[in-house]
Amino acid sequence: MPEGPFKQTLAAAPLHLKTERLHLRPYASEDAGDIQRYAGDYDVARMTTSIPYPYEDGMAEEWLARQAAARERGDELVWAIELLEGSSLIGAIGITGRPEVEAAEMGYWIAKPHWGQGYATEAARAVISCGFDDLGLHRIYARHWTHNPASGRVMQKAGMTYEGTLRHSSRRFGEWKDVAFYSILQSEYGR
Repeated sequence: MPEGPFKQTLAAAPLHLKTERLHLRPYASEDAGDIQRYAGDYDVARMTTSIPYPYEDGMAEEWLARQAAARERGDELVWAIELLEGSSLIGAIGITGRPEVEAAEMGYWIAKPHWGQGYATEAARAVISCGFDDLGLHRIYARHWTHNPASGRVMQKAGMTYEGTLRHSSRRFGEWKDVAFYSILQSEYGR
């Protein structure tokens, strides 16, 4: 990954983001059990591009180590999504940098007991704000399987624009998947 202003800024991004109901914070080793329990739910895993299923013992600890190293390198920022009230871990959200085009891809997951409560949208708005205000990004984009329209609604509510669908562009759990893409440009942010 080329060195440049984006990478330097990404490495120095805020470790904590707060919203009305959420605290986005770095993951800690004690989160491993919650990660395994929530990310290991088949219904959560099948909505993502990379969460393994079954989610075996030790996988959460390996993922935490990879995330810490990626943050240190400035390649990726992943925050634990925690409820402000009660400090319960409910998911993850992050961005992976593409410094050559001053862009980042956003991805997230929410624990199934917390689906449909607006938490993903609230977290996405916070990360988009961080991306433009703190990191100086030009573009933030995200994608979702078309069999998960709720994720598309999160992207729309966060201010992103639908760009198109790539048919059978990915394979997950032995099935071809259509992938819908959304983005928001810095010039569109805050309108």
